[in-house]
Amino acid sequence: MKPLPGKRCEVAASAGPGPVTSFVRFVLSGGGVGVLSSFAVPLLALTMPWAVSNAIVTIVSTLLCTELHARFTFAKGRGAGWREHWQSAGSATAAFLATGIAVHLLHLVQPSAGPAAEQLVYLGAAGLAGAGRFLVLRLYVFAGRPARAVRPPARQRAAASPVLAAA
Repeated sequence: MKPLPGKRCEVAASAGPGPVTSFVRFVLSGGGVGVLSSFAVPLLALTMPWAVSNAIVTIVSTLLCTELHARFTFAKGRGAGWREHWQSAGSATAAFLATGIAVHLLHLVQPSAGPAAEQLVYLGAAGLAGAGRFLVLRLYVFAGRPARAVRPPARQRAAASPVLAAA
């Protein structure tokens, strides 16, 4: 359909799901991967230091979650690009530090803490970090671009303008 002479066409960016829908999707996809990760970390920690297993699981889960968030949580209609992966990695680094520091503080306060206490502290820290990540991803990483005006071709502008048409 051709634009009307003298009128501008507005091209809106994909709005995506609302905040409540995207938060529910974030919890389902990111939270699901996070819960699975919370079981993977202590299993890997049986064969390596806990911080190393946390780092490995964080990297793998971040790559997976960024793809899930691009396709499902924020419904971008495509996979995540390099920009989204790097920006998401920044927020995941903050989450990694939060979980690592929380478990480290647990061991400082209670040196004999067992796997159940580690799991509780890890999941609590991951939940808080996850809420922060949601805000960063929604408001910055996967934020829609504002609508932009598209100018009609010069020929149509000239025909629509009485000054240019009379010349």
